Amino acid sequence: MATNADRYPLLSGIESPADLRAMPESDLPAVCEEIRRFLIDHLSVNPGHFASSMGAVELTVALHYVFNTPYDRIVWDVGHQAYGHKILTGRRDRFVDNRKFGGLSGFPNPDESIYDTFMAGHASNSISAALGMAVATTLQGETPRRNIVAVIGDASISGGLAFEGINNAANTPNNMLVILNDNDMSIDDNVGSLNSYLAHLTTSRPYNRIRYRLYRLLRRLHLISEGKKDRILRFNNSLKALLTKQHNIFEGLNIRYFGPFDGHDIHTIVRVLRDIRDMDGPRLLHLRTIKGKGYAPAESNPTPWHAPGRFDPATGAREAEKKKDTPSPMKYQDVFGHTLLELARKDPKIVAITAAMASGTSISTMQRVFPDRVFDVGISEGHALTFAGGLAKEGMRPVVGIYSSFLQRAYDNLIHDIAILRLPVTLCIDRAGLVGEDGVTHHGIFDLSYLRAVPNLIVAAPSDAETLRALMYAAIGSTPVGPFAIRYPRGSSDITALPCDTPEPLPIGRGRQLRFGADASIVTIGTIASEADAAIRSLHSAGIEAAHFDMIFLKPLDTALLDRAAASGAPVITVEDGTVNGGLGSAVAEYFAEKGYTNPLVCLGIPDRYVTQGSIAQLRRLCGIDADSIAVAVREAVLKSKEK
Repeated sequence: MATNADRYPLLSGIESPADLRAMPESDLPAVCEEIRRFLIDHLSVNPGHFASSMGAVELTVALHYVFNTPYDRIVWDVGHQAYGHKILTGRRDRFVDNRKFGGLSGFPNPDESIYDTFMAGHASNSISAALGMAVATTLQGETPRRNIVAVIGDASISGGLAFEGINNAANTPNNMLVILNDNDMSIDDNVGSLNSYLAHLTTSRPYNRIRYRLYRLLRRLHLISEGKKDRILRFNNSLKALLTKQHNIFEGLNIRYFGPFDGHDIHTIVRVLRDIRDMDGPRLLHLRTIKGKGYAPAESNPTPWHAPGRFDPATGAREAEKKKDTPSPMKYQDVFGHTLLELARKDPKIVAITAAMASGTSISTMQRVFPDRVFDVGISEGHALTFAGGLAKEGMRPVVGIYSSFLQRAYDNLIHDIAILRLPVTLCIDRAGLVGEDGVTHHGIFDLSYLRAVPNLIVAAPSDAETLRALMYAAIGSTPVGPFAIRYPRGSSDITALPCDTPEPLPIGRGRQLRFGADASIVTIGTIASEADAAIRSLHSAGIEAAHFDMIFLKPLDTALLDRAAASGAPVITVEDGTVNGGLGSAVAEYFAEKGYTNPLVCLGIPDRYVTQGSIAQLRRLCGIDADSIAVAVREAVLKSKEK
């Protein structure tokens, strides 16, 4: 097997961007080639976000070559494309543990490296964060000048926060550079008028080339000054709009626009960055790139190659495709998708909304059959909920499929535009609880807590696939009951195929007792019930008989079931796959206090801290909600109770 130096002769000598900057520019294409080879070698066996990072290699190399990082700041948006950045900034040899427990985060994280300037994981925040940094460096009078660069994709720039950042960048004195990495893709195909605009925005290549050369000449001749730049810019924008009959949205905001340029021509990117690096005022550099660049299977079919899992580098065969030939448990998202289609066939008023996650949520299942009744609003979670509210107000039955951590961005929309009016919008919340290798920014651990606080909202979590279907029938397939939130985890369910029978809608606010026992009561919500069940079986072998109550609903709470759990006076242990603050445990504690119950109460859940990346099993153990930890907590509670 070839050594690193044999396979990556240039890359193996880069321990920091300073080493990269010491190289002649002629070596940069070879460095880019080695980074792509490195990504293919590593991500084929240790999966991660593949296509985005492959498409941003030249951009990444050019940024670290031209800018004096880490003194100059690079702010990545989302961070799916930042693997090359990690490799160049001293983390090459640690990349084997990328996204693993105790290893590198899958996203830029300032706690991990000084080169990671801001938290990345959710889209559209880079421009606002970079603007704040740019203003701060000006106010503090830092010398030499500190350059601030925001790197944002064409999908992320459609988010409302990005628009707010651009608008304020145009009106706030700053020297920020925004780089638009335009590959005409997010995870699924981009949607919306801005995407169409970017796809057709050429700014007249001959015009752009002449303008750029003229700018460089005037700059060398010192004929462009800061005092004249705004008038020149406005005149230039007006003249271009007149001649080309095309108005540039960025130049319309008085943000100087350069491009589009070929995002895979490393020498052009380096030259342009050097030319515009020290300009004053906000600028935007538009680069056209190809998602998956350098690996043919990813270039031809970028959606599944966003995060392809393990694959054969030689053939491009993905392990996920091989598994299709053998029966395997359905994912919860697919149970949702097929059940949604089942319901949509029966009721033409059912419509579905996704925020750029049609395949990730499996809303694509309905989209293929009823494309006119499925709306992909792009990375616009707040709009998705308010749009759903408008649909519901006029008699439709909207279903919003959304990741738990992304729903956080639409909390006000949920309260103001849905819950106050008691509109029948159903939120099907995917990736709830611990999500594994995507880590701290993607864990869906706050939804139970923040949803429980909203009046008029029903909040439920199924413990299995059958219950998920029954909850969907209760929320969507029956008489509207108002806003309804159903949360379920990422990953495999407990069934391999949908049952033929139509489920009975669950009574609202009704849980169930799964096991009987007098020594303790375990109260759970959601699929963490499987860990509780395993704990109960191990406790039985130790002579402890624990009852198991599956609440199903967090709101309204099944108080009759809690009365039954408290009746014996034995310890009560609550378990949830969410933050321990404000969720099920808090609800039970409040109810017990109200009723005057004196049972010893132990609340297990995600501790009051942010959780790293790792496998679900590792993270449940870390948080004390795996079967062994639950069993230990029950034994200790029972022992203390008997000692009293």
